[in-house]
Amino acid sequence: MEFVPWTSFARIVQRHGGNAGVRTLSCTEQFRAMAFAQLTWRESLRDIEVCLSAQASKLYHMGLREAVARSTLADANESRDWRIWSDLAALLIRRARKLYAGDALDVGLDNTVYALDSSTIDLCLSLFDWAPFRSTKAAIKLHTLLDLRGAIPAFIHISDGKLHDVNVLDM
Repeated sequence: MEFVPWTSFARIVQRHGGNAGVRTLSCTEQFRAMAFAQLTWRESLRDIEVCLSAQASKLYHMGLREAVARSTLADANESRDWRIWSDLAALLIRRARKLYAGDALDVGLDNTVYALDSSTIDLCLSLFDWAPFRSTKAAIKLHTLLDLRGAIPAFIHISDGKLHDVNVLDM
């Protein structure tokens, strides 16, 4: 959490109105709860809630005022503007790229080397009818261009599942 620029994060939240009308779970607390969930491999909102409430006396040291209810976290995840998290991710990626800019690659090349990866994420067609992939399946593709110095994303694009990787190179 030391690497997160909290003043910049506060400006991003203010720009997108992330804490407008919020009574219990601020964007900062939501980020901390979701980062905890990611780092500890939590698999569901119920899992996050149980794990956080198991050590309720230590939540203050994590930056949380109280245990996070599952419904509160679900409401925050659903209603907050996605651009808050997009802007924060872009900021963190820029900072991380600066850290690895001087590292040498093991392949003996002086220039930057990139790797393009795409992952197809299968979705339920009845819930995600806006993302048709096949006649019985929905999907999106996550295209990521990785800078091999530190394996940091340089470009991320989310498309429908039908977009071929070659077409992403033109973007």
